[in-house]
Amino acid sequence: MTTSGLTTGGAATAGVAALGLLLAGCHPGSEGVRSEGTPATTAPVPGHAPSADPSPATTSLKKIDAVALLKGDPKVSGEVKRTLAKPCVADAYPIEVTYASVTGNKAPDVIVNVMTCADSIGIGAYVYRKSAAGGSGYDNVFSDEQPSVSAGVNKGDLEVSKQTYGTGDKVCCPSGEDVTTYRWSHNRFAELDRYHTDYSKTTVDGPGPDDDDTSEG
Repeated sequence: MTTSGLTTGGAATAGVAALGLLLAGCHPGSEGVRSEGTPATTAPVPGHAPSADPSPATTSLKKIDAVALLKGDPKVSGEVKRTLAKPCVADAYPIEVTYASVTGNKAPDVIVNVMTCADSIGIGAYVYRKSAAGGSGYDNVFSDEQPSVSAGVNKGDLEVSKQTYGTGDKVCCPSGEDVTTYRWSHNRFAELDRYHTDYSKTTVDGPGPDDDDTSEG
């Protein structure tokens, strides 16, 4: 089985491109990371995958089967697994996979975001760390399955964003955003910072009286 994730880099079909475009507007920024959308191979056992090259610049970075990893993880909810039961379009699953170091491990950590097919709303964000026991296994060291969640990397720290909606807000137009930054410490993620942003609801319906340059007479 070949899986394909959705990233801001584009996709093979129009449906996938639409999902990636919306994600690009909501996903927190990242620095010094490498995102991949199409895992190269299928893991021999769900929840286990080959390691990735720790250098983001190398062309030999090995990609994991993120769909198999999530399906084989008992910490992932049934709702998320049902979303991944089949691709949204062709062989494109509603996921984004980022390889980056956020736990200080030699091998890159794997950050996976899962979205809905219909509107690209985040329903799960996870961080997998190469197992300390060796082999090809990965450990789930972070998970958040609250609606509209999205995880990324900011200056080496894990940054988790959640869109906030008020009464009457459309899916496309949230009222604001909560962002929480986590730092790896003592073999776990500890909250480092948190802030909230309210989005402007100002709209322009048309030119005002001062904008009309026509005159009578």
